[in-house]
Amino acid sequence: MESWVRTLVDIMSRSLNSNGLPIPMDKSYCTEWAKDLNIPRGGDTIIYTSCLYQMAPMINQLVPWIEKVRGTPLSGLAGILSRFAGFVIKPNRADIDRANNILKNIARALTKAGTNFGFLYEDEPYSGALLHEIGAEDAFLEYFENTVLRTFRKYGVKRVITIDPHTHNILTNVASNYFKLDFEVVNYLDLVRSVKVRPKISSEVVIHDSCLYARYLGKYDVYRSILDNAGVKHVEDPLITGKETSTCCGGPLESLSPELSRKIAKIRIENLAKLSRTVMTVCPICLANLGRNADGEVQVLDINEVIEAE
Repeated sequence: MESWVRTLVDIMSRSLNSNGLPIPMDKSYCTEWAKDLNIPRGGDTIIYTSCLYQMAPMINQLVPWIEKVRGTPLSGLAGILSRFAGFVIKPNRADIDRANNILKNIARALTKAGTNFGFLYEDEPYSGALLHEIGAEDAFLEYFENTVLRTFRKYGVKRVITIDPHTHNILTNVASNYFKLDFEVVNYLDLVRSVKVRPKISSEVVIHDSCLYARYLGKYDVYRSILDNAGVKHVEDPLITGKETSTCCGGPLESLSPELSRKIAKIRIENLAKLSRTVMTVCPICLANLGRNADGEVQVLDINEVIEAE
């Protein structure tokens, strides 16, 4: 495992140096969603996607490869790195379109809330969350300081609107422990909480809580109130959807141990299915990992596929 973690850190670092992302994908996919929305470049306030909604389904495409090579002896890992060089993931067009629609719905809701914001387009940096979450703290800190902070300072960013729990956690609970951040961080859920919304589906849902949002970032009641405003019924069970009792989707483990990640996801899906066949997520990693392992047992949707601003 230790040799695989070192290889994984090396792969991520090389990819970040090559294309600005921790996985080998064309970064132009990160900006497609904004091109027809007339969002200005830069500004004091920016929406920060960190390309996570766009990357999550592509990470799923890497999982079979990780399963195949993870147990390779240390002596063979150099060959893996060599084969990985120049490899680029070819995304499923439907996955990209789905991510684009989710991001567009978030942007429209923010506009309805009266929030003015810009976007950094191709200069938007990845947050470095995956490096931190696999324990590569030195690599994360170097990357964050030299890329994320430098980019935000270059554009004079004073307020960052995050749209996913991993990026929000990095900015509020991790990086702030090491660096003096000269910008405010706010999550889009808080900004759109009072926006008038309507349901996009007729069925009741069960919420799969993001571990970060629910336990560490104070958003457990925020997205529930948004659903209530839209009239979307969410089925609750204190042992399945409670703040302290809901369990992880397994997603953060998929690069370290795909087998364990899959087992965790299967258990979570089995429990959620007891309450509803429609599972709502608030995190792109949860959306991708539960969706990949659902096998038709449940339908997995993002909150922005369940409700929309009127």
